[in-house]
Amino acid sequence: MADLTPLTAIGEFALIRRLQAGISTRQPGTVLGIGDDAAIIRPTVGAEQVMTTDLLVEGIHFDLSFCPLRHLGYKAVAVNVSDVAAMNALPTQLVVGISAGPRFTVEAIEELYAGMRLACEAYNVDLVGGDTTASRGGLTLAVTVLGEAPAGTLARRSGGKPTDLLCVSGDLGAAFLGLQVLEREKQAFLADPDTQPELANYEYIVQRQLRPEARLDIVHELRELGVQPTSMIDISDGLASEVLHLCAASGTGARVFTEFLPLANPTLEAAAEFNLDPITCALNGGEDYELLFTVPVTDHEKIKNHPDITIIGHLTDKTDGANLVTKAGQAVPLQAQGWTSF
Repeated sequence: MADLTPLTAIGEFALIRRLQAGISTRQPGTVLGIGDDAAIIRPTVGAEQVMTTDLLVEGIHFDLSFCPLRHLGYKAVAVNVSDVAAMNALPTQLVVGISAGPRFTVEAIEELYAGMRLACEAYNVDLVGGDTTASRGGLTLAVTVLGEAPAGTLARRSGGKPTDLLCVSGDLGAAFLGLQVLEREKQAFLADPDTQPELANYEYIVQRQLRPEARLDIVHELRELGVQPTSMIDISDGLASEVLHLCAASGTGARVFTEFLPLANPTLEAAAEFNLDPITCALNGGEDYELLFTVPVTDHEKIKNHPDITIIGHLTDKTDGANLVTKAGQAVPLQAQGWTSF
């Protein structure tokens, strides 16, 4: 194995030069990227800009005992791009701050950046700057993304109206069950370091946990269909929590039908293995990074046959409350039991 290089051996500026190598810009609005005191961005005429930031802390948001650094770099970009997509916008530029403890080498940080570059290519976003600093502890990442959309097309959480259809992209619960598999294999390894992880049968759900994808494709496709979401949010903390956020911001209630919740076969199989209710996993698992959005009922014909959009219910009057409707027709109050930051 080649010798690894301590971060102290090259210093901050040499590290930045190494990380900068191979980074190119592709957005027409990027006038100047990495290399100066600040990036220069030219907003598109007739567009509105959005900005989002996210902090990922080792031991809180990720576990490097089973999360490869390249996957972590990709995920750090993807989860921020997902917030831009949740505004019905497309990402343009991003900046990254990294604080790394003494156990991290130059090669480790380069691997992290390799994942970020892959995500930037996938989402057509420019990495235009950031900062690196030492840490007395583990690894912390701070990512800020800029995005834009034609004026008047941004989707907020607050635009939903009673009778609007409640829609979700993709499928739910997989990321949570992928985490259960990874945690189980970690405990098996700690008990016996000679144990090899058994992940062959869990590729889909593990991938959903370690390297989620932001659903920019849905933003593009809604535009092509001529559908303007009335409200939108990404599913990071669990479906139930996000439905309640939309209802609170829009001043509505909701009816979510359990029989319509999209669940992939690998998710159902893993839920059975862990003796977990797949509906509970979908409602409260989190980290799916799918899009939850509402559209006017008049747009039903435009989206009803979309292979990756599921209508899971509809908004109601606020006085009706937010309810989960079982297959038997029983309505029970929707409760959020997903991720909380504190």
